[in-house]
Amino acid sequence: MKVTEAAFVKGFVRMANDGWEQGWHERNGGNLSYRIAPAELEEVKDQLKTDRPWTPIGTTVPALAGEYFLVTGSGKYFRNVILDPEANIGIVELDEKGENFRIVWGLTNGARPTSELPSHLMNHEVTKARSDGKYRVIYHAHPANTIALTFVLPLTDEAFTRELWEMATECPVVFPSGIGVVPWMVPGGRDIAVATSKLMKEYDVAIWAHHGMFCCGEDFDLTFGLMHTVEKSAEILVKMLSMRPDKRQTISPQNFRDLAKDFKVTLPEKFLYGK
Repeated sequence: MKVTEAAFVKGFVRMANDGWEQGWHERNGGNLSYRIAPAELEEVKDQLKTDRPWTPIGTTVPALAGEYFLVTGSGKYFRNVILDPEANIGIVELDEKGENFRIVWGLTNGARPTSELPSHLMNHEVTKARSDGKYRVIYHAHPANTIALTFVLPLTDEAFTRELWEMATECPVVFPSGIGVVPWMVPGGRDIAVATSKLMKEYDVAIWAHHGMFCCGEDFDLTFGLMHTVEKSAEILVKMLSMRPDKRQTISPQNFRDLAKDFKVTLPEKFLYGK
């Protein structure tokens, strides 16, 4: 089977295009990675080539040793993924120690994986462990309303979670564990990767102050839907703040507890504080 005909590649390409159409990927902004399942790898393995050199990841991810990932390319535009997948995305293989990678398909003409590869892999390692291997997608984008809120809300997990939960009843059900917040850091480096991976031990969503959002999930639909829900909630909050600085009415802590009971989710009490 041609790589571009595989269902996981088609899903990846669709998600990249969906993000572009949402306006979350200006120029070459954002990145996406997918940990390929063994059965999916078998479908395309005869199309993979091992003649490219090994390259240090910049970190060590022993729990991902020997695994394969589909990733977007460094400097590549999400709007072009659907037009020419092989030039804009690629499959990378990790070595037996989880220290190096090599490109085995795609990323043609000297292209490289996303500069955020260390962040993606460190977070894949964390989310794989806490989900018993179910989580396979890591997605980073630049949704405007979420970024705007990082200039006006306190940069705390509690403030962002509570404010965004209050904007739409579905939010505590979609992201019941809450949202983590990373203060501004230089992107692409080890520090932001470590900070995000610490949050991903607890949350499915991390917001990078003045930069964007980082989400994880089991598949493309769930992960895209998660980011879409957070950004829709942020949009509602931005609109509310444009009308008046305070809420006339909102969802109360007890309302959230009642919701959690009916929808059978667990909401951490640290987010249900009195105001």
